[in-house]
Amino acid sequence: MEQVQLPKNVSRIEENDPFQFSCHPAVSCFTDCCRQLELALTPYDVLRLKQETQLESNSFLNRYVIREQEAEDVFPRFYLTMVDDGQASCVFVAKTGCTVYQGRPGACRAYPMGRAAIRQQDHSMQEFFVLLRESHCNGFQEKEEQTAHRYCADQGLQDYNYHNDMVATLLQHQKIRNGMQLTQEQSDYFVLALYDIDTFRKQLDLEELPRQESYQAQKEALKEDEQLLIFGIEWLQQILFQQ
Repeated sequence: MEQVQLPKNVSRIEENDPFQFSCHPAVSCFTDCCRQLELALTPYDVLRLKQETQLESNSFLNRYVIREQEAEDVFPRFYLTMVDDGQASCVFVAKTGCTVYQGRPGACRAYPMGRAAIRQQDHSMQEFFVLLRESHCNGFQEKEEQTAHRYCADQGLQDYNYHNDMVATLLQHQKIRNGMQLTQEQSDYFVLALYDIDTFRKQLDLEELPRQESYQAQKEALKEDEQLLIFGIEWLQQILFQQ
């Protein structure tokens, strides 16, 4: 695997390397990590958050999400809105903690750990973990022993990792690595199928989108958001890469 230069406060760890960390309201820095941050959102993050807030995906995107795309970006990027309170606080943080805790994003669950997954030539995903030690975080002074494997399980990251790895089959596709650029229509389809899935479902129902035959066969199962997201990824494989 290609070696990556890491910042000084970030260290590589193996899946079963032990480290001490815990976060709870009694830790003096509680919720400090919810401020002064730029929180990128994956499609599964948006799915879980829109479920937790009981909003349609389009309403959630309009209310809580910032979309950005620089000239060099192949795919648009999505970030959670922060409050203009002088601390750039997460819109969902309160004195008592996270108000959408059960649906919180994967990056929040994983903190202070990070996970990267790189698609190999045989289409398998190779993962590695890092540990971020920020000066404001006192969670490392707690005595609870963790490993990357145990922490992922405790924080409910399995579903997040699974869906993020599925999205990586698009983001890291060989055609993208070879320099493929999306048309505006393809970019719009990417946003629709992965981030605005309630609208995606409605347009499939109305037969307003191409290649929806397999949707009709699975229509009942795809009332579940998670199933629809996987379908959307597979649909995009056809739309973008003719697979």
